Amino acid sequence: AKGASSSIDLNRLANTVDGYEPKPNYIVKSALNMELIWCPPGSFIMGPGQNNDSPAHPVILTRGFYLGKYEVSQGEYQKVIGVNPSNFKGDKFPVEGVSWNDAVAFCEALNNKERKRGWEFALPTEAQWEYACRAGTTTAYGWGSNITPQLANAKDSGLNKTVEVGTYDANPWGFFDMHGNVWEWSADW
Repeated sequence: AKGASSSIDLNRLANTVDGYEPKPNYIVKSALNMELIWCPPGSFIMGPGQNNDSPAHPVILTRGFYLGKYEVSQGEYQKVIGVNPSNFKGDKFPVEGVSWNDAVAFCEALNNKERKRGWEFALPTEAQWEYACRAGTTTAYGWGSNITPQLANAKDSGLNKTVEVGTYDANPWGFFDMHGNVWEWSADW
């Protein structure tokens, strides 16, 4: 896939489709003061999937999008939905123990609060999530090829629980905890 796409300037193609111009981070004031980061249109090599079940392939995102800088915290989820299903409690900890339907319901509840402003909240597609996660890098993780307890709260960290959102360093685009801490839902498989 890399060889096939090497002759095409995918970033240039994607940027000309959307007329790319940089946009600032945005704090949605009435929606819990959630900070969103602009992801410009562009391209990347997506995959391979776990156990190489999905081959690496080029993806072009022709439109930019905003994505939350942090995972949704338990405090934010509680304010919108009214319950906290998490096992590891703390307002600044990521909400966990939510189903895909719960995550969609959260987005719909935010849409009801933001309807007057024209915002539409939705789960990112898997391609959007991976694009934001990679943040222009080509390595397995935003920081390189290996995951360690100093870089993310993952299986081998020894914590066996979640930690506050934003505990670890952000990726090159400013997103926190794209690896580790909790699994994140996407709009598609």
